[in-house]
Amino acid sequence: MRKVVFVVGLLAALGFSMAARAQDQVGGPDHVWVQIEAQPTLRDAEERARAYAGVFVDVAGFQLDSGWYAIALGPYSPDDAAAQLAYLRRERLVPRDSFVADGARFTRQFWPVGGQALAPATGTTTAAGIAPVAEPQPVIELLPIPEPEETVAEARRSESALPSDERRALQTALQWFGHYTSAIDGAFGPGTRNSMASWQDANRYEPTGVLTTRQRAELIAAYDGAIAEIGLARVNEPEAGIEIDLPLAMVAFDHYQPPFVHYEELAGSGVRVLLISEPGDQGTLYGLYDILQTLSIVPVDGPRERRDRSFTLTGRSDTLASHTYAELSGGLIKGYTLVWNPADDARMGRVLAAMQASFRAVGNRALDPGLAPISDNLRAGLLSGLEVRRPTLSRSGFFIDAKGRVLTTTEALDQCDRITLDTDQDADVLFQDAALGLAVLAPRTALSPASVAEFLPEDPRLPAEIAVAGYSYEDTLPAPTITFGALEDVRGLAGEPDLLRLSVETLAGDTGGPVFGGSGGVLGMLLPRTVTD
Repeated sequence: MRKVVFVVGLLAALGFSMAARAQDQVGGPDHVWVQIEAQPTLRDAEERARAYAGVFVDVAGFQLDSGWYAIALGPYSPDDAAAQLAYLRRERLVPRDSFVADGARFTRQFWPVGGQALAPATGTTTAAGIAPVAEPQPVIELLPIPEPEETVAEARRSESALPSDERRALQTALQWFGHYTSAIDGAFGPGTRNSMASWQDANRYEPTGVLTTRQRAELIAAYDGAIAEIGLARVNEPEAGIEIDLPLAMVAFDHYQPPFVHYEELAGSGVRVLLISEPGDQGTLYGLYDILQTLSIVPVDGPRERRDRSFTLTGRSDTLASHTYAELSGGLIKGYTLVWNPADDARMGRVLAAMQASFRAVGNRALDPGLAPISDNLRAGLLSGLEVRRPTLSRSGFFIDAKGRVLTTTEALDQCDRITLDTDQDADVLFQDAALGLAVLAPRTALSPASVAEFLPEDPRLPAEIAVAGYSYEDTLPAPTITFGALEDVRGLAGEPDLLRLSVETLAGDTGGPVFGGSGGVLGMLLPRTVTD
C-alpha cells in the first residue's frame, strides 16, 4: 500500500487536538476536511480510524449531527483539499465517494483517542454574535502533490517513444512478477497488454492495459529491487560448460565433485544448486535419472518425465522442494538442480523460471571425472557429497502380466508405508493372501515390461535343477543375481501340496523372486524362511 505522508508542524505528527480550532464550526471558510467514511457506531468508527491512522498522519474523527461518526483527513485549505482529494482518489487510497466537507455537521471529536472534545468558541458577545478569540492554529504543510497521472492517450504516446531494450525490460519485469508468459520480444501485443492490465489491477491502478510513465518506473524499480535482493546474475561455468542465471545472494560456489558443481546455501537461505555436467550417452542419461531419484534432495512426491534425450524431476515434501532438468546433446549431459524450502515458493518459483530461461550448454566440454578425487564406488554411483535416500526394506518380485503387475511376498508389505518398484515407481497392493504369503502389486504409472513370467504347465520331475533370481543384496546392486540349487520335493515338510522344497543358498533380498526350472519356466516364488521352516 502506498503511504501519503504529511509534515505536521507545531503539534505531534500522529495527531493533535482539534479543539485548538476555536470557531463556530469545525473547519470554517479557511479550513476544510476530506471526509472519507462514516460509520453508524462509535466502535466501528474507531476501528476504521485506527486502520486509516496506519497510513495517514492527519486522521480525525467526529460525531455527526445525524448520530453517525465521520472519519476525515485534514484540515486543509479549500484548494489543497480539492487537490488532495483528487490525488487520493486517483491513487485508490480512499473510497471513491469521499468528498470535501466544511465541518458544519461535525460535533463531538472521538479521534484521536484522548483528544479534547470540541468546545464552543469563546470571546466577547457583540450584536453580530460571538467574536472568536484569535488562537494559534496548527500549521499543516503538505508534501508536494505529484503531477496528475497521464491519460491513456498520453501514456500511449510516451510509450511509443521507448527504445526496444526498455520495452523488453518491461516484459521481463512483468514476467518476473507472474503477469506475462510469452516471448520477450518488445512487441506490445494482446498478451503484453493483458499482462499490463493484470499488473495494474494487482497494484490498485485502473487496469487500462497501458502503463503510464510513472507506472513503468514503479514496475522497473520493483523488479530491480527483487533482483538485487536475491542477487540474480549470469554465471559462466567453464569447467562444466554451462551458462545460467543463479541467485548469488542465496548460494555460493562450494566445490566440484563430478558430475556436479555444488553451490551451497548462504546466510541460511535454504537454497542449494547443483550444476550437472558429464560425458555420456542415453544409457548414462537414464542411469542419472534413476540415481537422482534416490537422493534426499529429490522428495518422492512430484511429477517425473523421461524422454529420449532429456528428463525432468520435481520433488516436494513439507520441508523440501526441488526441480531437476538434464539433457543429452553431442555426447554430453548438462543440467541443473534447484533445491529450496517450500515456504519460499513464490520467490523461488521466479528464480526457477529465470534459471530455466537462461540455462545454456556451451562449448564441447563437460566436467572431467579426474577434476576432484573420489572413490571408484562413488564415481560409479555419481553421488559424491550427496545423501542417498535408502529404502527401509527391499525384496524381490517378478512381472506377471503386460500391465506391469508384480507378484511378490507379503513380507515386503508388512513393514512399509510406501511401496515402490525399482525405487521410483509407486505401487499399490492389488491382492494379498497372508496364508500363502503372496501379494500382487499394481504400478500407479503404466509399465511395459520386456517380458513376463511363464509358469510351467506341469509339476517338474525329480530330481531337478532350479535357479532363483532375486536382488540378493537388496538395493546395493542395480540388477538381480542368479543362484542355482536343486528341487528336493514337490511337497512341504508336512506334506503340503502347494509348496516346493528347495536346496539352495539364498539371502533375505531374494525373497519374492521367481524360481526357474530347467526349461526356463517359472515353478513358483521364493518364500521367506519363516514360512517354510
